Amino acid sequence: MKKVFFYLRPHVWRMIAGVSIKFIGTIMDLFLPWILSYLIDEIVPRKNMAEILFYGFLMLVCSVIAWAGNVTANRMASGVARDTTQKLRHDLFEKISMLSCRQTDDFTIASLESRLTSDTYNIHQMIGMMQRLGIRAPILMLGGITMTMFMEPVLTLVLLAVLPLVGFTVFYISRKSIPMYTQLQQAVDRMVRVVRENASGIRVIKALSKTGYEKERFDAANKNIVGKETKASVTMAASNPLMNLFLNAGLTLVVVVGAFRVYEGQTQAGTILAFLTYFTIILNAMLSINRMFMLFSKGLASAKRISEVLDTPEDLRLLSKDHKEMRDHITFDHVSFAYHTGRSEVISDISFHLKKGETLGIIGATGCGKSTVIQLLIRFYDADQGTIRINGDDIRGIPSEELHRKFGIVFQNDVLFADTVEENIRFGRTVGEKDIEEAIECAQARPFIDGLEDGLKSRLSIRGSNLSGGQKQRVLIARALTAHPEILILDDSSSALDYQTDARLRQALGKNFKDTTTIIVAQRASSIRHADHILMLENGRTIGYGTHDELMASCEPYRQISISQMGGERHEAHG
Repeated sequence: MKKVFFYLRPHVWRMIAGVSIKFIGTIMDLFLPWILSYLIDEIVPRKNMAEILFYGFLMLVCSVIAWAGNVTANRMASGVARDTTQKLRHDLFEKISMLSCRQTDDFTIASLESRLTSDTYNIHQMIGMMQRLGIRAPILMLGGITMTMFMEPVLTLVLLAVLPLVGFTVFYISRKSIPMYTQLQQAVDRMVRVVRENASGIRVIKALSKTGYEKERFDAANKNIVGKETKASVTMAASNPLMNLFLNAGLTLVVVVGAFRVYEGQTQAGTILAFLTYFTIILNAMLSINRMFMLFSKGLASAKRISEVLDTPEDLRLLSKDHKEMRDHITFDHVSFAYHTGRSEVISDISFHLKKGETLGIIGATGCGKSTVIQLLIRFYDADQGTIRINGDDIRGIPSEELHRKFGIVFQNDVLFADTVEENIRFGRTVGEKDIEEAIECAQARPFIDGLEDGLKSRLSIRGSNLSGGQKQRVLIARALTAHPEILILDDSSSALDYQTDARLRQALGKNFKDTTTIIVAQRASSIRHADHILMLENGRTIGYGTHDELMASCEPYRQISISQMGGERHEAHG
């Protein structure tokens, strides 16, 4: 939690200046009732018009200074809140980007989105309000009590009698509300998750006529938020009536006691008028403090949630360099991994070796661990057992940027952005036009891109929804090839391509990227049958490893897949 408030340190001098200006403006507000009291009790009875005009002008000057000071201080407070939240949001986004996949899974994407949006907004509100009301309200309250003490000590004692009750009310209710706001933000996380799922799966929802079902899911999440927000708001709202009750009871006592004192000649009417004005100032100050504590409660809950992310230790730490001399380009040495500690392993005892320029095909049923092998190689996760090496270097000793520059990747569920085709292929990298053109040709994307109205300058919809599945996959493959990667990974990236286009793609890769080590994850045996090595997985374990011919002879599950998809050896004879 301290880490969030650390972001205020660069703005300390601006805050001090703002507080000073706010202090001067607030003091001017406090002087107004006293001047009015003095004017009524001392100046008006003299019937000296010059003095009356002078003190009237003095009140006007105090009002202008108070107005200007408060406006200036509020603008400065807004600037501090804006700049602090901007830096906090930037660093939070950067931290989220650096989280490992395991940490992201623990927080969940929906929760991280909520922390980056609604929680930072609560921090913004808290910082701004604490500067505006956190200075003005206590000064008005304490200053008002001080002024009344000098003017009428007896009536001040009546007022002070109710303040402990008010203070206890604010403290007790605020203490109960902070956990409620934490639960509220967690409910917001759940609703954000439902919204994300609906937005990303809108076509499936409509196609399967599940709109009503999804409305019910959203309604349940929405009602959950409403219930928690109502509970928190009702708890906080109880403070206002209680404070009004205590303060109005005190005001009634002040009026009654004041009336007796005026009747007995122990005080004057102007003093009572000023005292009532100060009492109103103190009442408003207490209500402002109550409002401030409500925003502080929400902000404190949000600060805790944000600090949980910022304080998250680095999961994928860079280890000391571990190099072994070997001819292999990529090595998996008895690698095992489970996504959650204590759960069953997703892959167990996986080993293979690839020389530079060789191709590995990975095949197996859905959920057998094919994509997990890829994610471990890229070091999205660290293996629980075993070692993964590239050029003899343990990948845990390679800096992440250096490691990731080695790869060109097309993921199973990859994303295209709402931008031009060219920018989706370039992807912010400094690559030449020639590299883009060569990648497009190799990815077999030239025919359909030339058919678009603006060619490479044609704009894509979000997630490339205005392209077919095969077109999207070819653009994504072109993106992976553009930077001429050392290692090319195609994770089920040709599933939407017809057999002829898939064959031409494999031929182009063999011709133009023969020095690139390639790993192809596929459901179709035809996509990997010409690979130098084929890894057959079942339930996370290796059940076959070798060439297509070797697996046809030794691995019955692979043979069955091959026969069912390609007609087995007969298909091969005609190929």
